[in-house]
Amino acid sequence: MSTADATTRPGAVLADLLPAAGATRARVRDAALVVGGAALTGIAAQIALPVPGSPVPVTGQTFAALLVGASLGAGRGFASLALYALLGMAGLPWFAGGAAGAGGATFGYVLGMLLAATAVGALARRGGDRGPLRTVGTMAVGTALIYAVGVPFLALSTGMSLGQAAATGLVPFLIGDALKAALAMGALPTAWKLLGRRG
Repeated sequence: MSTADATTRPGAVLADLLPAAGATRARVRDAALVVGGAALTGIAAQIALPVPGSPVPVTGQTFAALLVGASLGAGRGFASLALYALLGMAGLPWFAGGAAGAGGATFGYVLGMLLAATAVGALARRGGDRGPLRTVGTMAVGTALIYAVGVPFLALSTGMSLGQAAATGLVPFLIGDALKAALAMGALPTAWKLLGRRG
């Protein structure tokens, strides 16, 4: 499939533009993309800034997880974030700030990222990353899923009320999430345009 075909074919995501002639090469490509997406998320998680009064830091990990989902599609995005979560649970120190394990107060956000990457990938296959407004909507859905799991997990693990957990684990991050959505709004549609021209 040519790049031009992929940019117009419904159901394509950016990763589908990478050449992979034959089933074996496609499997190797997909495995490399899954590992690369997990590694990108782990690296981005090390960009962590503490938020006063909150156990949840500002990180690059959520943005990476959403980009992985949009770029790889639902299946590979899920596999990538599942690999990220499983290796972190097994002791690889690549959760936010070099943390590992499943017992931390912020682990719910990791689980939310797994769902978000899957949903964002499914929306990207429906063209949710092709235009600026659709990209913002796609990122908003993914971000909402992260909080839908992360905030209740934070409340349960710390003994906070749901309102307190939202005040410390959601509200301080809304401006940053808007900036991440703006970055994605420019980056993803631009990538499609550039790759379409090259095809």
